[in-house]
This record gives sequence, C-alpha cells and structure tokens, in this order.
Amino acid sequence: MAEKKLNGQLNELVATWSVLYTKLHNYHWYVNGPSFFTLHTKFEELYNEVTINLDDIAERILSKGGKPVATLKEHLELSLIEEATGKESTEEMVESTLADFQTIMKALKKAMETAGEAGDDRTEDLLNATFQSLEKHAWMLNAYLGN
Repeated sequence: MAEKKLNGQLNELVATWSVLYTKLHNYHWYVNGPSFFTLHTKFEELYNEVTINLDDIAERILSKGGKPVATLKEHLELSLIEEATGKESTEEMVESTLADFQTIMKALKKAMETAGEAGDDRTEDLLNATFQSLEKHAWMLNAYLGN
C-alpha cells in the first residue's frame, strides 16, 4: 500500500518539477529591471537544478518498476503548483518561486514519510537531499525579499 502511495507522490513531484522548469524559463526570459542580471542568472541556475531533480525522480520511479508521467497534459493535471501567468513583476516572480519551493518541500516531506513506511531508504535519501537544496534556495530567496 505504501509503495503505491509513494509512486503517486513521486509522480506528483515529476509533474511539479516539469511545470516549475517551464515557469523558471518564463521568469528567466521575462525578468527585467535593476535586478535583471542577478535574477536572470539565478533563474537559469534554478531551472538547471530542476532538470536534475526531475530526471532523478523519474529515473527512481523507473528503477522501482513504475512509470513516471511524461506528457505535458499529465504534468499540468498532477502538478502541485501553477504555471506562470506571464504577467508577474520581478518581485512576484521571486515570491512565486519561493512559494513553489515551500509547496514542493511539503510534498517532499510527505513522500519521505511514505518512503520510510515502505522501507525505501534510497528514495528517502534522494528526497532528503533535494529538500536540503530547496531549503537553502528558500533561505536565499527570503533574504533577497528582505524577509
């Protein structure tokens, strides 16, 4: 039972990473203003990291005999976050990215608990490493916003 639940949670993460990847590209391309150079580079760094997270989790699903969701339709249906509107201000881009990271961190915690229940230490370790990276990014984005 925990194994099936974990597969569903991992697929939610795959979908969410996919939407976030596109969203961060949107922000990378459309950020402007005095923080352009800083945020243009930061959004690129983040979408490159998201690519690794997406691939790692999808491959983990495959290695466990599951099937990761792999269409844009599935990603949009299962994602825990919304895609960009294309109308965000620079500050809203940072706030949205931070909120998305916090949403993903909650999902990672739940999936780690489920992996623990299933005795799947390797998945739990993978998710924990991802959580720690997001935690650091969230701290930096909060600092950028003056929080």
